[in-house]
Amino acid sequence: MELPAEGMTEPPRKRIVALLAKATSRELQLAWEGLEPKPEVSMLRGPETGLVMVKGRIGGGGAAFNLGEATVSRATIRLTCGTVGHGQTLGTGKSKARLAAIFDALWQKPETNPLVEALLATVAARLEAEDRKKQEETAATRVDFFTMVRGEDK
Repeated sequence: MELPAEGMTEPPRKRIVALLAKATSRELQLAWEGLEPKPEVSMLRGPETGLVMVKGRIGGGGAAFNLGEATVSRATIRLTCGTVGHGQTLGTGKSKARLAAIFDALWQKPETNPLVEALLATVAARLEAEDRKKQEETAATRVDFFTMVRGEDK
């Protein structure tokens, strides 16, 4: 995944879709249960599960090679107002992909955008806490090496 150039920000929709893909099924389900009234949704595609090829690069900058396949689920929905939403997730979580697509569509509507932003803030906070914990666990195993000056080296 390429990072935005310095001074450039990531497009908002890309951020939304990425956070929805990283949300847990439980987070999406709780947000769905708290949504009233529930929107009418028609499925345009899926939810379906398939495989995508994962590519890698040796050293991060070498020639690309096929690392292997990953299972993904995706869905595309349309709200009755015509707004289309897309959702995808690693694994076989078809209901998660469907809910992610619904929340993507709801994010695009001004009246339901704040609800989705609250969900996304929860997901982002969880991801940040998980990253912080991982960094702390890694830092705890860090070994600092230093050179001692021996008497004959003076």
